[in-house]
Amino acid sequence: MAATRSGILSGAGEKIVSERFRREIGKTFTVLLCIVPGMVVFFLFLLIPIFQSARYSLYDWNGFGPLQNYVGLDNYRLLFENKVFQSSVQHSFQIMVMSLGIQLPLAMAMALMVGRGKLFGRRLFRTILFIPFVFSEVITAIIWRYVLHPSSDGLVNVILSNIPGYDTVGWLADKDVVLYSIFAVITWKYFGFHMILYMAGLQAVSKDHEDAARIDGADEKRVLRYITLPLMGSTIRLTVFLSILGSFQQLVIIWVLTQGGPVNSSQVITTFLYKYGIKNFKLGYGSATAMILFAITLIFSIGYQRIIMKQDYGDMA
Repeated sequence: MAATRSGILSGAGEKIVSERFRREIGKTFTVLLCIVPGMVVFFLFLLIPIFQSARYSLYDWNGFGPLQNYVGLDNYRLLFENKVFQSSVQHSFQIMVMSLGIQLPLAMAMALMVGRGKLFGRRLFRTILFIPFVFSEVITAIIWRYVLHPSSDGLVNVILSNIPGYDTVGWLADKDVVLYSIFAVITWKYFGFHMILYMAGLQAVSKDHEDAARIDGADEKRVLRYITLPLMGSTIRLTVFLSILGSFQQLVIIWVLTQGGPVNSSQVITTFLYKYGIKNFKLGYGSATAMILFAITLIFSIGYQRIIMKQDYGDMA
């Protein structure tokens, strides 16, 4: 009798272990089913192309036929000696600085007005400002190419021509103005995106903290500086991260508007890569440019996340 009962308990225990094992196998299979497709895409369209570009950058290759003319680091040497490339790097950094110094503060100010201020029609206003982000970069560039047309038919010149003494400005044809005109288009395109992010971060800030500071005698500037902005720190750090990476990756808008002209005055790293690498069938030279761009963004991404955003990851954990 005891032996029978022991056998029954043993069989039940084995059944439970078997059920748990099957559940664990099912969970593992589900996880792999979700991860493997993404990892395949990651390897095929990101890691493998990076290693291929690194290899191509060591050859003088036009994109056709086998890799034969090995030149080592000559492509990189030619790049650093190229004044157009030097100016393209400078222009990319200029766009980055203007994005951090102008675009993000304006987006923050507008988010505070819409989110905390008593602005009439806030929902409609928010929607209108976000609409440009929905447009593709090609459509955005085509729209603004007509708006900023250097002739007197351009919309901006038509509007400003009503000002006495105003002379027509070649917004996309003047080498002293073109980079700022392009930045204005980029701001128009991405301003609403950053504003929405700031508004989402603002919603996470409890109004009780702000009201408590006001009761203690703090004015609005102090409340903003010591309460609101610090509590929005994670959102601000994220927008800075996205803005810097986006500044170096801009291609479509600049290419459609100016193709890097006039006289390379709006050339950035990506347009330089496309114009002097891909279009001229100098794939080795273009790959070297791509690797430099990759190195810049990779070093920044790792450094920024480890130093600046480390606390955000700690909060999430």
